[in-house]
Amino acid sequence: MSEQKTVAIVGGSGYAGGEFLRLALGHPHLKVTQVTSERSAGLPVSMVHPNLRGRTNLKFVKAAALEDADIVVLALPHGSAAKRIAEFEARGRVIVDLSADFRLKDPDIYRTVYGEDHPAPDKLGDWVYGNPELHRDALRGATRIACAGCFATSVILALYPLLKLGVLLPKDIIATGLVGSSAAGASASDSSHHPERAGSLRVYKPVGHRHTAEAQQELPGHFPLHLTAISTPRVRGILTTAHAWIPDGYSDRDVWSAYREVYGSEPFIRIVKVAKGIHRYPDPMLLDGTNYCDLGFEMDMDTGRVVLMSAIDNLVKGTAGHALQSLNIAHDWEETLGLEFAGLHPA
Repeated sequence: MSEQKTVAIVGGSGYAGGEFLRLALGHPHLKVTQVTSERSAGLPVSMVHPNLRGRTNLKFVKAAALEDADIVVLALPHGSAAKRIAEFEARGRVIVDLSADFRLKDPDIYRTVYGEDHPAPDKLGDWVYGNPELHRDALRGATRIACAGCFATSVILALYPLLKLGVLLPKDIIATGLVGSSAAGASASDSSHHPERAGSLRVYKPVGHRHTAEAQQELPGHFPLHLTAISTPRVRGILTTAHAWIPDGYSDRDVWSAYREVYGSEPFIRIVKVAKGIHRYPDPMLLDGTNYCDLGFEMDMDTGRVVLMSAIDNLVKGTAGHALQSLNIAHDWEETLGLEFAGLHPA
């Protein structure tokens, strides 16, 4: 076994940080040395993440007590990491940011999307977008990894092969994401209050979703992309359906071929399209805790419309899982290390 790399997780009391901690504790090449939380400093990690009882004796510390580590994982609220990036770069050679702070490459687009100037625009070019399926080569040896947004991940993985190989017409693509409550983070709000959330299907972002710019940055070609997000009673998971159009003369075989050509050797992409049974299409319930993205599609040959389906666990393949997958690539480790969990059925 190669020497273990030390890991400090900043902001580890939230869902994203907690999920990365869960995965890192089972990774043979990682040793978590610190987990910070301003609110929970002094408490055992298992008080906040009870699923980790018996897995670690770590206690939360304040970020001011952060020590040097080989890898620093930032799980802070959006906007916080970029304002303090020099502080964190002084502590670790490799920085992984789970927030949106370094995903967008263009500071003007960042300003438009987030309504303020980027705190460290000169740093944007240093970061690799943490989508292994698109940027595996760039991730090798990377020391700055900006992890992708969860909704953006589900959209990008569904569309990328078809746009890359010209299977879709360069016209409006409309995507809707059914999103679990954990995507809103660990802090309670009126909309996440149980009597308001339970049993509800609520459109919370019909237009102007921030992940639109992220997806457009990463996807080939120039085309209008429209995202709508709907909150669901599930805790984990995103199910995205994207409506697009194929050229005359194309068929479902061309869609199959594109997915197979681009994703044929991908360890965490599965094409789900079977003729019988109740599990004919992707379902996020089957992916809880896993790093898989399940993709499916159905053709309407009368109109040339193709409905693309993408399911992920927003906290794993949508956040902490692709962060760990990216780290594995960056360090030339087996890409699937720490991510082998196959999911549960029934769940």
